[in-house]
Amino acid sequence: MFVKNAWYVAAWASEVEAAPFSRTLCGVPVVLFRDPGTGKVAALLDRCCHRGTPLRFGQVVPEGLECGYHGMVFDAAGTCVRIPGQASIPPKARVQSFPVVERDELVWIWMGEPEQADPARIVSYPFHNDHAAWPHKCQVYHVKASSMLLVDNLMDLTHLAFVHKNTIGGNPKAHVEARMTVTPADDGLHFIRWLMDSAPPPTYTKAVSLAERIDRWMEFRYIVPGTVLQWTGGIDSGKGAVENRDQPGFSLRIFHGLTPETETTCFYFWSAANGYRQDDPGATDALFHEIDTAFREDKAIVEAQQAMLTDRGEQGLIDIVSDAARIHMRRAVKRMIAAETQAEAGHTPGA
Repeated sequence: MFVKNAWYVAAWASEVEAAPFSRTLCGVPVVLFRDPGTGKVAALLDRCCHRGTPLRFGQVVPEGLECGYHGMVFDAAGTCVRIPGQASIPPKARVQSFPVVERDELVWIWMGEPEQADPARIVSYPFHNDHAAWPHKCQVYHVKASSMLLVDNLMDLTHLAFVHKNTIGGNPKAHVEARMTVTPADDGLHFIRWLMDSAPPPTYTKAVSLAERIDRWMEFRYIVPGTVLQWTGGIDSGKGAVENRDQPGFSLRIFHGLTPETETTCFYFWSAANGYRQDDPGATDALFHEIDTAFREDKAIVEAQQAMLTDRGEQGLIDIVSDAARIHMRRAVKRMIAAETQAEAGHTPGA
């Protein structure tokens, strides 16, 4: 089951250009296009109301999106505005539209009840707009695994020392013994991990000059159902990093957007922002390469995990101490799904 009444990332804004762009989101085929008059992104069900042809085979025309089969045209609201050879347009000639908002270089979509789509609930990420302080590059993966498995991966960072030995990992003992504080919230959770007096990992030492021992932090905010905001870095030990992280050292921010395609596949939108050598494009490129390498390692792990879970199920799996944040995350998702299910039952005639 998916949380429906929530904002998901549908695409990077740069992905939606002149031609129709399709993507299955939460099990629903969606076509995105830019309104030729306003330039705003629109999202419709990728299914013409005439013969069911996917609208992605059409083209954008001045009035809206033209079906590539018989030329019916639909505006951004999904209303049919033209039928070739027919003056009268039936009221039922329309396709479902979805609320969308373009913000912070992302296209957000609401897959649930349209009247509940409050843009104020969209996760704010102003760092995408601050190219001077946080130059960044973005990416999207199609992952053959549940979006929840990727969120699990981000909630339990003890895996870094084992999966990412050559990039962002570090000493396994330091990860296991990290000081961690988890703070649950109504819409998710916040946690921060401190690896005090630890050896800097390869990604850090390639980027900046650091001492042999650093105080390293990993701060994450999870917002149900699929957004994770990360601020990670390290400063030479003994310089008061806990009290002040805004000082010379290594620092990066990562946006993670996990959007289900199906129950066992998803889209992983992420960006990596350079917070240490902002005037050097090469540093931003090098950071992106390091993070891309690490995240592809995660992708391989979770895809193999999904294949095993699909084959063998979850019976008999256990939780360990490093699952604290993951357990809180799963509870938050379950609460939201339960609330939606209860609301739907309350609207059922005779319920």
